[in-house]
Order: sequence, then C-alpha cells, then structure tokens
Amino acid sequence: MTTQTTLAQPHSENYSHIQQLPDPPREPDMVQRKSLSTMDGTLGPHFAAFDDVLITGEIYLRTDEEDAREFAPAFIFARQVRDPERVIRRNGYVISEVCKPPDLVLEVGSRNTGMRDFTIKREGYAALGIGEYWRFDPSGGDYHDVPLAGDMLVNGEYVSVEIVAESDRRHWGYSETLELELWWEEGKLRFRDPESREFLLTPEELAADRLATHERAYAEREAREAAEARVEGERAERMATEARVAELEAELRRLRGE
Repeated sequence: MTTQTTLAQPHSENYSHIQQLPDPPREPDMVQRKSLSTMDGTLGPHFAAFDDVLITGEIYLRTDEEDAREFAPAFIFARQVRDPERVIRRNGYVISEVCKPPDLVLEVGSRNTGMRDFTIKREGYAALGIGEYWRFDPSGGDYHDVPLAGDMLVNGEYVSVEIVAESDRRHWGYSETLELELWWEEGKLRFRDPESREFLLTPEELAADRLATHERAYAEREAREAAEARVEGERAERMATEARVAELEAELRRLRGE
C-alpha cells in the first residue's frame, strides 16, 4: 500500500489508498468529550461556508511520516487546507502533506494530561509553528494552571494572549485566528462574535432553536389556516345572507304583482 505524501498533487476524491494513522489513546473523561463535541458542533456551522477550513481533533499531529511524537490535540483548526477530507481520512494531521501547520490547536484539561498541556505540549506546539495554542480547563484550574489560557506565536515563541476575568465564573480571550472570543463560562467553553457580541449557538441551543423555529412555523401556519377558514366562513355566510335577501325581495315583488 502506498501513501500520497503531499496535498499539492491534483485533487481527487478517491481516498481508498490513504494509509490511516492509528487512533490516539482516548481520555476516559466525559467532561472532556462534551467540550470537544461542543467545539465541533458550534464552530462547524459557523465555518460551514468555507470548504478549505479543517475542524477536527483527537488525531495525531506530526511533521511527516517518520515523526513518532505523541501529540494528539483535542482540537485542531486550520484554514486554506486544500483537502480537509483527506486529513480526516488519514486520521492524522501530517504537516508535510498538508504543507502547513495548523493555525490553532486547543487542549482540554484532564486529570491524566493536564500538566503536559501547559509545559511539554506548549513547547512542542511552538516548535511545530502552530500560530495559536489555547488551553481550556472545565474544572477551573485543577488540571491546568488556569481556567483559560491562550498563546500566540511571535518569532518562534509563544506570547500569552490577554485573558479578561470578568468574575470567577467568566474568563475570555480573543483569537485572531478564529476572529472570535473564547469564553470559559462556569466550566463551559463558549465562542462569541466580538462585533455582534452574540454567543455562537451550541449544538443543544441549535437544536432548541430549530425546534422553536419549527413550532413557530407550525403555529403561524395554524393561525393562517384558521384565519383563511374564518374568512371563507364569513364569505359563505355573506353569500347565504345575500341569497336569502334576494329570495325575500323576489317574494315581495311577487306578492305586489310586479
């Protein structure tokens, strides 16, 4: 089995020859899994119009096929990826194949890997040339050094992104890559548009919004049909009244001998 080594080759949707990388070990942490699901379900719709944006995670991140490092970010974001589906089928982000490092990675704090996230991984991601590195700790800092942290690559080294602590329950920082604010809000990860100041809807909120829209459309249709039935009833009643009046007038003319 051969493996294509560069995405600069002509695009093809035949992925049958791609050699998959193995699955990284999964963290037995339901809070972490929920955070990952929220990221994918929230940012996916937001960037749905861009076919060159890759949103994935929990796959190996390596420089090339010979690289055996164990970096497997919880979340990977990259723009200008010529074939995002190929990276997903590869089950790994191989920088030599994509021809660029990810623009942003994020780690979710867990009991087993928390300290590595803000030490070894921070140094490693900087060395790989990843533009932004974010860390989110649902516990509020028990696994990471802080609830929320971001770093931006400047001259090969990470410089901390300013994090605003509005209260013990709300922290946020701005991502130039996503052009969104990342929020730690009572242990939940949220994304906010800095212009509209509206939070992107989570998968649960999207589902609720779709349901509300469906229920509103159903109620509007029911009201419209009821109004149409009422108008039709009034029209039929008016026509019946006019017919009765015509009958009475005709009977009156008959009695008058007209």
